Amino acid sequence: MNTKKNTIDRRSFLKASALTGGGLIIGFNFFTACKPEVKPPVDISKLNFNDFNGFIKIADNGVVTIFAPNPEIGQGVKTSMPMIIAEELDVAWENVHVVQGGLDTDVFERQVAGGSQSIRHGWNPLRETGATAKQMLVNAAAARWGIDAGDCTVENGIISNKNGDKLGYGEVAVEAAVLEVPKNVKLKEPKDYKIIGQDILNVDVDEIITGKPLFGLDYKREGMLYVSVLRPPAFGQKLVSFDDNIARSKEGVVDVFKFGDKVAVLAKTTWEAMRAKKALSAVWENDSDLESSKDHDKYLLDLLDGNKFKTLRSDGNIKKAFASADKILERIYESPVLPHNCLEPMNFFANVTDKKVELAGPIQTPKGTAERIAKKLDRDFEDISLEMTRMGGGFGRRLYGDFALEAAEISNIAKKPVQVIFSREDDMADGIYRPAIKYRIKASIKNNQLTGYHLKEASMNSNMYGLIPNFFPAGAVENYQVDVANYKSNITTGAWRAPYTNFLAFAEQSFFDELAETMGVDKVKLRLDLLQKVKGTKDKRIQYSAERMEEVINKVIEKSNWGKTKKGIFQGFSAYYCHNTHVAEVADVVMESGIPVLKKVICAIDCGIVVNPLGALNQVEGGVIDGIGHAMYGNLDFVKGVPQSVNFDSYRLIRMKETPKVETYFIENNIAPTGLGEPTLPPAGPAFANAIKAATGIRLTKQPFIDNKDVFG
Repeated sequence: MNTKKNTIDRRSFLKASALTGGGLIIGFNFFTACKPEVKPPVDISKLNFNDFNGFIKIADNGVVTIFAPNPEIGQGVKTSMPMIIAEELDVAWENVHVVQGGLDTDVFERQVAGGSQSIRHGWNPLRETGATAKQMLVNAAAARWGIDAGDCTVENGIISNKNGDKLGYGEVAVEAAVLEVPKNVKLKEPKDYKIIGQDILNVDVDEIITGKPLFGLDYKREGMLYVSVLRPPAFGQKLVSFDDNIARSKEGVVDVFKFGDKVAVLAKTTWEAMRAKKALSAVWENDSDLESSKDHDKYLLDLLDGNKFKTLRSDGNIKKAFASADKILERIYESPVLPHNCLEPMNFFANVTDKKVELAGPIQTPKGTAERIAKKLDRDFEDISLEMTRMGGGFGRRLYGDFALEAAEISNIAKKPVQVIFSREDDMADGIYRPAIKYRIKASIKNNQLTGYHLKEASMNSNMYGLIPNFFPAGAVENYQVDVANYKSNITTGAWRAPYTNFLAFAEQSFFDELAETMGVDKVKLRLDLLQKVKGTKDKRIQYSAERMEEVINKVIEKSNWGKTKKGIFQGFSAYYCHNTHVAEVADVVMESGIPVLKKVICAIDCGIVVNPLGALNQVEGGVIDGIGHAMYGNLDFVKGVPQSVNFDSYRLIRMKETPKVETYFIENNIAPTGLGEPTLPPAGPAFANAIKAATGIRLTKQPFIDNKDVFG
């Protein structure tokens, strides 16, 4: 144990305290006292907190403040990430106060909300953050008592020794801060967890239900102007000219100006800015072809029929497998463009001055967005500060930060603090959408065995991620190939909740059901038999675990009474791996007035250790319902570059009365946590579609399901 005291400044301490497991910092060199007699609740505003750095600080009455580093889009990381730190720090959760951290590239790493990766990437660094802080505090207490640190115990922020002496963390914090940062600290065993694995309420729940300002739309600054932006009405159009005489005459309007191919209206209130925007008249010209949905349909079919493919994975010999097949099954699956429809429309605050650039708002990629703004304004990254607000939904839309760049550019021109606010119509008409995609899947069967599997993807602008060709059934079929092709569209597309897998799962899991029917074998057994071929594989490209997938399948079969339900209940099965998580789902459908109605979805998930079961349950249910709703209803048509639905009067979402009951079962193990915000969405649509087939005899191959009049009238 090193008890030597050193003199170090704040920046040196930041660097010295960096954890090698991900660059995360423990900062508590300015702790005040931690008293054992603390009684919650407390008024945080009246506590004596000194300045500090990093994740943790403690008040003199024992309240611990933990900074949540990652953006909160409703996935619960503002609660679960501090839970992980608090567990290893060994403090009582009721004494923890959570604050949203801002963008800080010196202290935090991977401040991103995307891909269901926050907990997975943060698991070990966050544990080490709490455990390192705890060990340094224990070391300081032991040095004061003149005993070995191993003779100390900690419970709820109080350090004790065998003589009955007790010290609060804060009472030794000054001494602890200058000790050598310990390496290879001991982490708790899962059996010793007191916080992880417990149902913890969302830390923002009181503020949310009482309407306290948390979200981007709540953000206000003295002297701030509200901005509504006129954008091209069709994708592929450019601004020629505009007339702002009437708009400028409207009450509350402060300024109107052009930036790029857009026009900004600055006013004293949101309503005044939006009203004035409607008074603008503009002339637009076509910069390129104006695409319609019927064009997308043709382009994608032409791609599937063409030969301009990139092969992402090729095992064995597909041509030979199909040439020698007894049977060949081939199907095309189709999906439309989808908007994100976040409950809170896009918005962002910016205040650009000669000295600094202040940003605030709902963003999934704070660092990347700040870097883009610095480049756009030709400023140093160090000039940028970014405050993250809670988001009313993200689903991938807030990865891109185009709305934040607009705010920064407008503020830079106006030399005033501004908040850009999209209306619902702006949000849906100028989105970054899920691309339309078509899949052609072809399988060869010989001696009633699956011998070949060939998947072709045709998409707008981009194709599936490199990892996805290594998902199931990769490794389970000797002759296996994945080919992709795309065409460049002027309609902006990008990530949408569970990118690519959100529809790929529907295509593949529907195909496997039909494949089983063609082979005359049990649908679940077909999947399980294929998984047996993957067990023990030495192919390092394979991303999924055959054993873990088998376990969720067996669990959902047991809990759903698969094949044993009472008459009139028709079931559909699917199993899928994505975002490092294994999921299996069974949908229960009944026929009402000749229409299949979904009543229940039973879901089994292996996401490793469940940090917060209550939050996890919300994610599972939300993903299932989102997957069902968009598979059933989601569709955004374009006519000459113009989206045909720009509000919820014409864009159909699932309604409360249509949501099924969701039964959830987590596989219990001690494996590090994986993703949960997205993985339950992809299998939901195919489970429903397979149940519809069982109920009606009709196989759905195209989304949205509601368009199939043979099934839904």
